[in-house]
Amino acid sequence: MQKASLPKGTRDFSPQVMARRNFIVDTIKSVYTLYGFEPIETPAMENLSTLTGKYGQEGDTLLFKILNSGDYLKKADQDALNTKDSNRLISSISDKGLRYDLTVPFARYVVQNQTEISFPFRRYQIQPVWRADRPQKGRYREFWQCDADVIGTISLICEADFIDIYHKVFTTLGLTNYQVRINHRKVLEAIAKTIRFESSFTDLTIAIDKLDKIGWDGVSKELISKGLDASNIAKLKTLLTVQPFNESTINQIESQLIDCPEKTTGIQELRQVLAYSNLQNIHIALDLSLARGLDYYTGCIFEANIEDSPIGSVSGGGRYDDLTGIFGLKDVSGVGISFGLDRLYDIMLHLDLFKESIQQTKLLFCHFDSKGQSHCLTLANALRNSGLTSVVYPDNKKINKQFDYANKSGFKWVAVVGDNEISNHTVQLKNMETGKQEEVSQDSLIEALS
Repeated sequence: MQKASLPKGTRDFSPQVMARRNFIVDTIKSVYTLYGFEPIETPAMENLSTLTGKYGQEGDTLLFKILNSGDYLKKADQDALNTKDSNRLISSISDKGLRYDLTVPFARYVVQNQTEISFPFRRYQIQPVWRADRPQKGRYREFWQCDADVIGTISLICEADFIDIYHKVFTTLGLTNYQVRINHRKVLEAIAKTIRFESSFTDLTIAIDKLDKIGWDGVSKELISKGLDASNIAKLKTLLTVQPFNESTINQIESQLIDCPEKTTGIQELRQVLAYSNLQNIHIALDLSLARGLDYYTGCIFEANIEDSPIGSVSGGGRYDDLTGIFGLKDVSGVGISFGLDRLYDIMLHLDLFKESIQQTKLLFCHFDSKGQSHCLTLANALRNSGLTSVVYPDNKKINKQFDYANKSGFKWVAVVGDNEISNHTVQLKNMETGKQEEVSQDSLIEALS
């Protein structure tokens, strides 16, 4: 007998879990729609050529590759096979992969559909992605992202919109103790020049992006191994602070960086985003340690976390100036954010923020015989036409068995129908949460359930 199992890093979702997840998704969709974003979907798999080289070296290693159909070894690179050179071998046995995120497929979509798109194009996309990561708390190999992007404009009003979207989503979900952090990739480049490490900018961003995980000692050790001297390590530490996002902080940072075009652009754009944003009651900070390790970011970058949760960031994003250029459509700037559905779920569960009202009002009709069952079908259809979830127990079993089913399946209400109820045009309506039972006329059943 085969043992039932799941691949590591994947999960099944029960009806209760799906109701809660759908509540989060519906909340995010409603906010995205409020800001004029429209839905699209892209395939689960993309050509490997579309995916590789967009996420940095580490990202490429986490891509799930799909073996070519049929006898995939027939066209395999025999030399690579004999020498066990996996990098060379992959290109000859796999030309597709599962998507790593939704942004790169979106860029590909924009290029392929550019004649049908009105720019600036505002889209949202809520779909699963896959990464061959080590599974741990809050980190899965299959997980859902909730993306929104604007492409075809350089206006920083878009960044201000996303700051406001963060506030609306989090507060609607009851996650009031959140923090949004903002930085700018050009400011990071100016920092690299200030500490004379511009030739190793990628090494710098990869290292400081791990600050939350490995601490300052770990970051310092990694950068020293890459050639950064001790005096500039100390200078870097003074720069990588988290401060309020305001004019005073921006001025302070400006005074600490050497003059260069990157500093001018980054500081100017941060000031513009600040001017566009209505930051009243919004929890936002300027965090120069925020790097967002993906290679395609070029401007403002975001990350958000819930401060009293054991899980890290629940959202990230930023400006990318030429991602579509990889696919042939040059000089089209975009900006977007992505919420991690699975992390939001885990945090809300940890904080006990799911209310029973998330569950639909469900009614189970119970009966004693075929006559009662037929009568229940008529009543159930009337309720369904009014938008109420109704189920007729499908078998002629003892009434206590039907009640057991109602309890285990999460029905809030049970309506019992026998010969007397049919004659009197009533039902015996029981609230399964309180145990209260009363006789209700069929005509007032909808009102009683409401």
